[in-house]
Amino acid sequence: MASYRHAAAAASAASEGGAALTSHQHGKSRVRLGRVWRRGGVHAMVEWSVDIALTSKADASFLSADCSTVVATDTMKNTVYVLAKQCSSELPPELFAIKLGRHFVSFYDVVTAASIRIVEQPWQRVAVAGRPHDHGFSLGRERRGGGRAGGCRGQHTVRAGVEDYSVLKTTQSGFEGFIRDENTLLPDTRERILATTVQATWSYTRDPPCFNTAFSAAKAALSDTFFGPPQGGVYSPSVQRTSSSWPTRCSPECPRRTTCI
Repeated sequence: MASYRHAAAAASAASEGGAALTSHQHGKSRVRLGRVWRRGGVHAMVEWSVDIALTSKADASFLSADCSTVVATDTMKNTVYVLAKQCSSELPPELFAIKLGRHFVSFYDVVTAASIRIVEQPWQRVAVAGRPHDHGFSLGRERRGGGRAGGCRGQHTVRAGVEDYSVLKTTQSGFEGFIRDENTLLPDTRERILATTVQATWSYTRDPPCFNTAFSAAKAALSDTFFGPPQGGVYSPSVQRTSSSWPTRCSPECPRRTTCI
């Protein structure tokens, strides 16, 4: 369940209209990883889809068919599995992305930078008769679209997010004052159902003490922005305004740049 990804950029050469290689990346996409941690009879598990893009000194592979400086995509895929097996305890996708990126830039002299993206499937422990099941899980809808780490030797940046987060509220929403012309039939309203699917991303000013806690806080702020207090809620004058107000509710030490769609 993985495919080869490759990007190269060419520019016009200075002389007789030839082409010159200016930049390139190669990597592996959609490496599907399932990892189970067993603590006696109680198990924890994650399912991740991992994308890898490496910037490297592999110009010769483009210019002279010399592949001696190329990290094979099969190696990248197997590295994901090996490093995951080495993780003796549960960890968030952000930390695994950092671990994976650091491996590529430190283990291979030809690799100058690595970009890692991990999407986590929302497996959640099920409850039976009101008690958490030891090894039973159900699949939700929204995905943790975080675990993005990029950088070169000695430094990295981390982005996190949520994908396919569907929200709906049956009141406390309106839409009025929009453009009207001869084809507009929709009336202004201050009472409607709001339903949308959110994709939100953010980056960190610095690595938080716990990525899971930081993620939960950012997602809680997102939910609070749309829904408001449990009693009475909060009014949404438009989807656009509600979406754009979410970053102001995030913890100031965690998200640095935010995008909400």
